[in-house]
Amino acid sequence: MSNAIFRRRTALLTATLAAATSLALTACGTDLDSAAENTPTVAADNGISSTATPKADAGDAGDTKTAASGTDASVTSKSGSGSTTAKGPTGSKGSTSSIVTCTGANTKVTAQTVSRPLNHLLLTVKNTGSKTCYLYGYPALRFTDAQAVPPVDEDTQPQAVTTLRPGQSGYAGVLLSAADGSGSGGYTAKTLSVIFQNRALEFVGSGVKVALPSKGVYIDSSLTTTYWLTNPSDALN
Repeated sequence: MSNAIFRRRTALLTATLAAATSLALTACGTDLDSAAENTPTVAADNGISSTATPKADAGDAGDTKTAASGTDASVTSKSGSGSTTAKGPTGSKGSTSSIVTCTGANTKVTAQTVSRPLNHLLLTVKNTGSKTCYLYGYPALRFTDAQAVPPVDEDTQPQAVTTLRPGQSGYAGVLLSAADGSGSGGYTAKTLSVIFQNRALEFVGSGVKVALPSKGVYIDSSLTTTYWLTNPSDALN
């Protein structure tokens, strides 16, 4: 083999090897680039992006805080409005400005003796005004020469304040004396004043004078009154 032929074959082999090496390197580089490009895509699909996850958490936390705050405010508001009616009804929207107390100015008070039960007096309060009024508590009774107002029978306390619309009446029963004569300090009283309570359950004013039978009524240490009630039968029984 001549030297010229040997040199041509050597050059051709060298060129072939160089081309093969270049193709291999190119293919390897393409695979690496493809892997590098795919890695962020997989991370994002799996929800582990460093920006996406904190943003979602912050939004959820903000919504939860807002809901909790709204619930607490609502509960507080309801609790506040419920605590305003401890001693009686309120007016519209919880206001006390429209509440009218039954007094001698907007009612007519009468007293009537009854045959049954024995030694009892029935007090009647009629609303003569143009607005509904509230008959709080029980009456304070001042009979002639009485040193103190009689006690109230606690067993007669109603579950709600006695409410009188215009023209309606409320009642209280009065035990004047013991039917068996066991009472002490008895005497005949010929005058009576009835004093009303206000919403704070305080007796106000000097009272309303109420007519008694001309012969008067006999009272003793058994003298007791009931709360104001809506039914005369309940007041006497």
